Amino acid sequence: MQGNSRTPARSSQPLLHPSIQESTFFPRLGSIDRSPAYLPSVQSHRGRQSIRAQSAEQAAVPQPAPPAKSFHWTDITRNASQYMPQAIVISTALGLFYPPSFTWFTNKYYPSALGFLMFAVGINLSLDDFKHAFQRPAVLALGYFGQFVLKPLFGYALAHSLVPLLGLPDAIGSGLILVACVSGAQLSNYASFLVDKQMAPLSIVMTALSTASAALITPTLTHAMLGQRLPVDVKGMMISILQCVVAPVAAGLALNRFARSVTSAIRPVLPLLSLLDTCCCIGSPLALNAGALRSPFGLVILLPVLAFHTVAFIGGYYSAVGAFPRIEDRRNVARTMSFEVGMQSSLLALALANRFFPNPLVALPCAISVIAMSLMGFGLVVVWTHPRKHTNSH
Repeated sequence: MQGNSRTPARSSQPLLHPSIQESTFFPRLGSIDRSPAYLPSVQSHRGRQSIRAQSAEQAAVPQPAPPAKSFHWTDITRNASQYMPQAIVISTALGLFYPPSFTWFTNKYYPSALGFLMFAVGINLSLDDFKHAFQRPAVLALGYFGQFVLKPLFGYALAHSLVPLLGLPDAIGSGLILVACVSGAQLSNYASFLVDKQMAPLSIVMTALSTASAALITPTLTHAMLGQRLPVDVKGMMISILQCVVAPVAAGLALNRFARSVTSAIRPVLPLLSLLDTCCCIGSPLALNAGALRSPFGLVILLPVLAFHTVAFIGGYYSAVGAFPRIEDRRNVARTMSFEVGMQSSLLALALANRFFPNPLVALPCAISVIAMSLMGFGLVVVWTHPRKHTNSH
């Protein structure tokens, strides 16, 4: 009996079948835990936790400040032309309401000041600019036609219609005609650049060619339109234009061609100097005539000047629209033509009026034109660039 009551030996086999143990009762420790599909998910989860931990540690550590952008004085001088509209407004306000700020800049400085501006134009020109012009001879010809045919006709028509209608003296009409007979303004190149950079070379060449030929065309036109009304020294005007326009432009062009090191040294300061020069040329005539301009008589003079520039801007635009109906960049060409016809070298007209016309009233439309064409031109820049910026934002 005792032998039969002996306890059997403990078995070394598992109590459950291996398949039952792993699959049924312990699924997380069985086949799923060792499956290839499950291991990457676990590793991915652990990797994300590690990345979050590293990101938290990096966020806790203060990051070094980015290096300060190096600043050079040429950053101001090179970009001075961007503040031309503000400078015009400030010069206008100072000239009208605080004349002593510009009365020191008398008439004797106008030829030199204008010559410097023309030198600044010439130093930024090269033979490549003329190459751009001759690649589009039809556009160039229309620009020249607008400068010395359409624009003088607009001025002549208003001088013999609106000026008498307003009861203004004949000298006011003479000044309006003088403005209409001068070459294109340097500001038209900058305005064209702001609206479309590709049109800037064409605008520069049109202005340069009209400026170079102004020594012959402007005295001829003024003699034909004003010879019977006021004494005009054609020979003296031609010499003055040669000194103030042709010689400085040629000097700048030659310096840019044969002395590149010199032009590289002086070009950074030219925009700032040109801006200050323009402010003096704008503020001085307003300061010297502030009393007349603030009078009711001066306000009446604004009407024919504004009418002339309005007609010139519109006429220049639609002359290109009608002449080039099928070109791809018709709109940009029309805008460039509008600037070329609507913006004149009123400072040149002012210098000529002060030197060759004894009646001081002749200079008033020229002085007002400096402000009117600048403000109207840059107003068009704002209008024509705003839709493009709005489109690009979307």
